[in-house]
Amino acid sequence: DCKHPPTASSRLKQSRRRLPFPPRAVLASRGEANAVFDILAVLQSEDHEETQEAVRACSRLFGALLERGELFVGQLPSEDTVMAGSQGATRKYKVWMRHRYRSCCNRLQELLTHPSFEVKELAVSTLMKFVQLEGAHPLEKPKWDGYYLFPRQLFKAVVEGLLSPEDDCSLLLSRFQEYLEHDDIRYHTMQAATGVVGRVADRYPEVPLTFWNNAFTLLSAVGLPRQECSTSSFYVKHVELSRTWKVVHLKVRRSRGLPLSLCKKVLVIMHDSILPHLAQPSLMIDFLTRAYDMGGAISLLALNGLFILIHQHNLEYPDFYRKLYGLLDPSVFHVKYRARFFHLADLFLSSSHLPAYLVAAFAKRLSRLALTAPPEALLMVLPFICNLLRRHPACRVLVHRPLGPELDADPYDPDEEDPAKSRALESSLWELQALQRHYHPDVSQAASVINQALSVPEVSIAPLLELTAFEVFERDLKKKGQESVPLEFIPAQGLLGRQDDLCAQHFTLS
Repeated sequence: DCKHPPTASSRLKQSRRRLPFPPRAVLASRGEANAVFDILAVLQSEDHEETQEAVRACSRLFGALLERGELFVGQLPSEDTVMAGSQGATRKYKVWMRHRYRSCCNRLQELLTHPSFEVKELAVSTLMKFVQLEGAHPLEKPKWDGYYLFPRQLFKAVVEGLLSPEDDCSLLLSRFQEYLEHDDIRYHTMQAATGVVGRVADRYPEVPLTFWNNAFTLLSAVGLPRQECSTSSFYVKHVELSRTWKVVHLKVRRSRGLPLSLCKKVLVIMHDSILPHLAQPSLMIDFLTRAYDMGGAISLLALNGLFILIHQHNLEYPDFYRKLYGLLDPSVFHVKYRARFFHLADLFLSSSHLPAYLVAAFAKRLSRLALTAPPEALLMVLPFICNLLRRHPACRVLVHRPLGPELDADPYDPDEEDPAKSRALESSLWELQALQRHYHPDVSQAASVINQALSVPEVSIAPLLELTAFEVFERDLKKKGQESVPLEFIPAQGLLGRQDDLCAQHFTLS
């Protein structure tokens, strides 16, 4: 019969006397089931060698029980309820042993933070052995015929142990990389890591750098094959693969990257909380360049990290300005990270060595977008454009071309992705002249700067980067207007404004 466990001290003393303790007796007779407590007790030992021996014993014991199908399958019921019930001896044994197996896995997860690397390494390999055996002999029932089963909870525990916020797990992660050769492990690693990173980010006001280093080490080791996988590339073996399983398809596995929300969180802190603390910041080149190529807000956020790598670590990015030019679309004035983007764009376009055609393309693209931009964005982007003209005198031809092209003959091509082929330098900034008739007086005044010679010192756009529509509105409300404002240039002569109309013959203004 399966009895209740003895006290921890008596178990530990007894198990130490019986080292080594082969699990053969438990496997040979169910009457020896209580010997499992001796093995589990030594897992708590402070002696490293005893702990390793206990881990090996658990590996042999529960590995054999999984293969034999002697662990309860399905939603695990309460141990006390089953033992006190009238179920058969076999069911009681399987439920009881399944609880011991769960205790073993919990302890193995705790051992992933053990001071001894040998113990941690052995714990990882044992847990991964259980992952493989649970996959082949599932402890849950399939929801339908052909349902894909994988021990997700057990595997999540492994990944969570590897992504420690306190301990540097780089050596242990290098040991784990051999499992990432398998397609299903890569797929579930990305799933599990995404959940762990999200939980840690919510738990800590400021996520420890150690955690980010561990996460980066793990995720950077996840590669994807060029072709669809075969059965032999799966760590958990299946008789046959179903095309309905997401894990089978390469396209789906590729989509299991960092979710956009998490990717944004990483990029936001990349420049000040990650790169300065990395021994080799160049390791982030691939991540940042891939993020920069994604487009949208992700590209805007990747600019900060790329700026540091380009200016401090000699990163060469041949298509950098072409990508930057491609980020200029109407949404750039409305995104959350608008201020950061224009601050960095101002830095990237500050070099006097940039060719005139490139600067002209940026000035022209921004001028064209300004036609539909809100006032708070225009008050920032108009000085931005004027600063570009101040830095690069060769581009001033854009505002000093009195015989410029007509509106329907503008040579500039707004759909051209390559700024070198946009023909911006052949055009003019007629958009700024149009904005001089803008309904908002401050915008009209800012656009009128080009009517005079541009001053040599640049206008700082820093105070304007964070300007919001609410601030513009509040500022307008505080302005003191004139006491008498003329509403008509021609005084009214009749009721409807005409001197000899029909109403004037019968009605008079009093």
